[in-house]
Amino acid sequence: MRTNEDIEAYLTRSKYPHREIEEGTWVVSDVSGAREQIVLRVKGDLALFRVNVLDLDTVDPGKRADMYQRCMELNGSDMVHGAYGIAGGRLVLTASLRMENLDYNELVGTLDDFGVALSKHVPGFAAFRKS
Repeated sequence: MRTNEDIEAYLTRSKYPHREIEEGTWVVSDVSGAREQIVLRVKGDLALFRVNVLDLDTVDPGKRADMYQRCMELNGSDMVHGAYGIAGGRLVLTASLRMENLDYNELVGTLDDFGVALSKHVPGFAAFRKS
């Protein structure tokens, strides 16, 4: 099983700027230029990735159903490693990988997938915001 040290080594080897904010939790900056920060946390036998996309209270109530449909479409067509979901009143992008056989390519592939989503998808969510 991989360890926190393995995750740190993978992140250091990658192109992604990062910093460990506490034992087993890193904030990873997306290199696409998006302002969002990806949080990577080791919890038990999982590596959990999460980024907050937008607060749901900023979404026009009349456009919520359309936004949810768009998220489901993106989950089915564009997302390889992650998925859009709702947590704590926010639209989030999340993924989990098993630490048992996690390798460098899988970790970086997930960060790359998030980067593409942040640069391609997130700007489109502005259409669902309150005027």
